[in-house]
Formats: sequence, structure tokens, C-alpha cells
Amino acid sequence: MDPRAHRVSAVPAALIGVAGLASAIGVGRFAFTPLLPLMQHAGGITLAQGGALAAANYLGYLMGAVACMLLGPAPHRTARVGLVAVAVLTAGMGLSDTFGVWLALRFLAGVASAFVLVGVSAWVLPLLADQRRESWSGWVFAGVGIGIVVAGLVALATGLLRKPPSDAWLLLGTCSAVIAAAVWKPMVEGPAVAPPRGWEGGALGANAWRAVLSYGAFGFGYIIPATFLPAAARQLIPDPAVFGWTWPVFGLAAATSTVASSRLWRDAAPWKLWASAQLVMSIGVLAPAIRMTISTLLFSAVCVGGTFMVVTMAGMQEARRVAGDSAPRLMAAMTAAFALGQLPGPFTVTLLRFSGSAAMVPSHVAASAVLLLGAFALVFGPHRDPAPRAISHERDAR
Repeated sequence: MDPRAHRVSAVPAALIGVAGLASAIGVGRFAFTPLLPLMQHAGGITLAQGGALAAANYLGYLMGAVACMLLGPAPHRTARVGLVAVAVLTAGMGLSDTFGVWLALRFLAGVASAFVLVGVSAWVLPLLADQRRESWSGWVFAGVGIGIVVAGLVALATGLLRKPPSDAWLLLGTCSAVIAAAVWKPMVEGPAVAPPRGWEGGALGANAWRAVLSYGAFGFGYIIPATFLPAAARQLIPDPAVFGWTWPVFGLAAATSTVASSRLWRDAAPWKLWASAQLVMSIGVLAPAIRMTISTLLFSAVCVGGTFMVVTMAGMQEARRVAGDSAPRLMAAMTAAFALGQLPGPFTVTLLRFSGSAAMVPSHVAASAVLLLGAFALVFGPHRDPAPRAISHERDAR
């Protein structure tokens, strides 16, 4: 049999990647952010409890990434299982009103989201490169922003219609179930796409460890606005018709940024795009610490939303550039560092003994500083690895 007979072509593969990341990250990871102020308003949760639920999700994300790194399941199977779990766990948030159950659901949703990010990235990026379509990765990672926009609009409509947050959780869980069912069959393992050594390899080199540490800095730096942006906006203006727009703006910036950057920076090394995006992110994270207004929060939404998926995309591409066949292992290590960086984020806000928006100021300053350090590590480290083979092929094709 022709070894390419089971290969998925670039267009359906990219669509699978978009849908998978929209569900797992846009919903499984980030639907909680726009729904947090609605859950607070409904009287079912405090800000401290919201921080605990966020931290549980980040801990689960860490555990999922570590499992991928150590166990090395096949990427397409990892993504499939994760997508089904995201659907079930998201819907479960709408079927319970017990805080302990919510903690367990958010933890497991974090595990599932990590499975999908690592699995989809390790499955679709080599497939696109094999077909001279690596620049399409911008469309794939735009799926996260699309999922964030959808989750944000669902939360906005829920607030405007004065529906309970449980309705939003159930609706989003249903959407994720539809996606899981749609991608299950076409997400197959192809001999030409999944090299057998994909989850193996020797010790990570200096460039790989620098990528891991910088990605961990990114995890800490972005998580404050990614968790509390709508909640901070609600403290300023409690009208959901106003504060509810911060998250869709965040998602729209994320969806458009990966497509634009993959075209405008297509000849640049991934680490250069990564460092530039992280610098812009640090400015957006710092802005609310200088002045906490709706305008600065929207500015932060654009800067952080417009760069966090660019960093994710460029980071996964850098993993392929540095590690070659061992890229899935490095992707998992980077995702674990990212998740580890996220863990202290919610507590830097909820454990500080300040009131109102003052509690956010030291957290934003610290997050911005860590982002800058990560960007500098990328810029000033050695970059002596050969150019990625897939990018070279794509340039030859053009």
C-alpha cells in the first residue's frame, strides 16, 4: 500500500487544528475567564475561589504536559482523548454548583487542554511542513483566538440576557462535543506524518533549555490579564454590556495576530518573532499598573491577546527548529514550564492584602518584568542551530 495513502491533506489538517485548539484552549482553558465575573455576580464564587479554580486548571495543565513528556502517547490519540474530555468537563461545570466538584473539573480540564495543545501541535505542524504549507500554522493557532471570541460572546450574551452561568457552560460543552465528534475520524496517524522517533531523543541542548525557560516566563507573564481581565473591568464598570467586551476583544486580537504574523514574519527565525511578541506583551501587561481604566484594560487586551498565541505558535516552531524529530518532547517540556509559570499567577493577586484594583498593580509589574527577562534570554542567547528544513523547503517552493 502507498505509505501516503492515509495522509491527511493540508486543508483538512489545518481545519482540524483550528477546531481542536478552539475547543481545548479557547473553551477548555479560557472560558472560565469571561464567566468568572458572572459567577461572582450570581453569588456562587468569590475572587479568592476564582483564583483557586484558575490555579487548579493551571496545575492540571502542568500535569497533562508532564504526562505527555514522560509517557509519549501518539499525538493524534492524545488530541482525540483530550477533546472528548474537554467537552465532558466543560458541560460538567454547568451541571454542578459545588465548589469542590468545580475544582476537580477545572483540574481535569487543564490536563485535557495540555493533551490537545501538545497533540495537535505535534500532529499538524509536521504534516503542514511535509506539504510545503508551514506558513498555514498561523491559521491553525488562530483557532485559540476564535474559541476565545466564541466563549467571550457566549458570556456576554449570558450577562445581557441575565441567564445563569450554568447555561453558558452547558452551551460551550455542547459546542466542544460537536468538535470532538467531527475531528475524531479524520485525525488519523499517517506514516508520512508521524515519525516513530517523534517522542524520543537525547538530552536537551542549550537552545532547547533557553526555550523552556523563556516559555515558562511567558506562562507567568501573561496569566494575570488572561485570568482577571474581565473581572478587573467589572470592578470599574459593572455593566456586562461594557466589561463583557474585554474578552472578545482579547480573542479577536489573538485570532488575527497569528495569521498576520505568519505572513509578515514568514522569513524570520521563530525566536525573533517570539521575542518581539513577548516584548509587546510586557507593555500590555504593564499598562493597567500605570493607570487602571477601561481604556488601559482594552489596550492590555489587544497587546496581550494579540501576542500570546503568536508566542505559542513561534514557540512550537522554535521547538521544531531546535529539536527536529524530538520536537514533541521539547514541546511537552515547554508546555510544562509554561504551566509551572502560570501556577503562582492567580495567587499574586488573591493573596496580596490590598483592596480593589490596587491588588493588581504589583502583579502586573512583576509579570511585565518576567516577560522582559524571557525576551532578553531569547535575543542574547546563542542561535547556531541550522535553519529548519521545512522552512527551507517552503522558501524553495516560493
